[in-house]
Amino acid sequence: MARYKLTLEYEGTRYSGWQVQQNARTVQGELLEAAWNAFGTKELELMGSGRTDAGVHALGQVAHLDVRSQLDPRVIRMRLNDGLPADINVLDVSIAHPRFHARHHAVSRTYLYQISRRRTAFGKRYVWWIKDPLDIEAMAEACAVFEGFHDFRSFTRDDPDEKSTTVELQECYVAEAGDLILLRIRGSHFLWRMVRQMVGMIANVGRGASSVADLRELLRKASALPATVTAPPSGLFLEHVAYEDEDLPPEIMPTIRI
Repeated sequence: MARYKLTLEYEGTRYSGWQVQQNARTVQGELLEAAWNAFGTKELELMGSGRTDAGVHALGQVAHLDVRSQLDPRVIRMRLNDGLPADINVLDVSIAHPRFHARHHAVSRTYLYQISRRRTAFGKRYVWWIKDPLDIEAMAEACAVFEGFHDFRSFTRDDPDEKSTTVELQECYVAEAGDLILLRIRGSHFLWRMVRQMVGMIANVGRGASSVADLRELLRKASALPATVTAPPSGLFLEHVAYEDEDLPPEIMPTIRI
């Protein structure tokens, strides 16, 4: 078996997330079907760096592919893209070390979330439109609360009795780009719905409906409050997956200008 590293982008609106599911259209499922056709066999394995939920997009998802083939990576990329729908695109294929693992060897994941201050005819699938005025300084203060090691059990639907809910966030900040408010969140890993519930609460602070003190309390003890203000998946992008000795993503930029 040869192992290849794949980097891909996708528009997640039409998909029930990354992971293969029965009776549901998924990104992994589409990529597997394209690979079966490209290599003429189903004797292959495909593993992503992590799951993305239904409706969530990716600018830089990473996967590894095991297949009995000696094809040039450029040919593999071309064949895969020929078999993929227009909203999934393989950006790069490279030969990987036989022990490289897209999920286990990732050292951080970076998510980008886009909030729009105005209604948009073109970007509805890629933003969360918030009609209320938002205090950017308050949102920046809220972001800073999340940096470091914390127990995020209030910000996930994962069961803390089943898996650890402690996560290290290296970066959480807010920036403005015209009518867009951009949040970048980088961490060792993420729990189910964690980013969307964080963004929901940060936006709540921006509205004045919650305080920074409320966020500190949510990190101190379990609460169901963040789930009631979960941000929609439309504005969320898996921006970058980092591995040892790789650069971090570039200066924060909007994905779609409105």
